[in-house]
Amino acid sequence: MVNFLFDASQTPHIAASQIWEYFDLSSSTMQAKSKQIRDLLGMYPMDPDWSLPSMVDKNPLIWMLEVNGLIIDVRQAPREIQKAAFRKGLIPYIPDA
Repeated sequence: MVNFLFDASQTPHIAASQIWEYFDLSSSTMQAKSKQIRDLLGMYPMDPDWSLPSMVDKNPLIWMLEVNGLIIDVRQAPREIQKAAFRKGLIPYIPDA
């Protein structure tokens, strides 16, 4: 769910039914266990800590940073701010100019 795996317009994708059928589970069991796992790991949709590398560019949460009390999309920030954010490990790479 973090990476919208069940959305057919995304790559990769899979139907939830394929997963529960593969493991010979009921839909309700899979949903309950999935919720337990997400809660245990603190996962949520577009969670930067669990995003696939292929989703990094599409995930706005990875690029939102607080600068001087304001939340900004660092991709739109001056290059020096981008470099500082990258050095601090706050963003995965410096976006192309």
